[in-house]
Amino acid sequence: MRDYTKYDIWKDGIKIFVDIYELTKLFPEEEKFGIISQLRKASVSIASNFAEGCSRLSEKEFKRFTEFSLGSAFELKTQLIISDNLGYISKDNLATLMELIDKCSKQMNSLRNKLK
Repeated sequence: MRDYTKYDIWKDGIKIFVDIYELTKLFPEEEKFGIISQLRKASVSIASNFAEGCSRLSEKEFKRFTEFSLGSAFELKTQLIISDNLGYISKDNLATLMELIDKCSKQMNSLRNKLK
């Protein structure tokens, strides 16, 4: 069993979630069950899936959950682009979040490629 709290992927995933949670507080109330919910679900899934994967005994299972986490990161990026197109997010916030998500995604992809 791996200690997920020692991985930068997990730490960055937590930061991404906190940033998304704070950002979505500024979205229109009518988006509460729409894009806000989707952004929060995708962002919390990055760290959560990675942590769950760390509990798995086989590298194959760990790799599979790392892939789920990576998929959530890609989903989140798409939702942020949609939020930008709707005018809900500033270009600066978008750039900052995309940079952090890209960093985390590259780490996950690198780890995934190392796992059997």
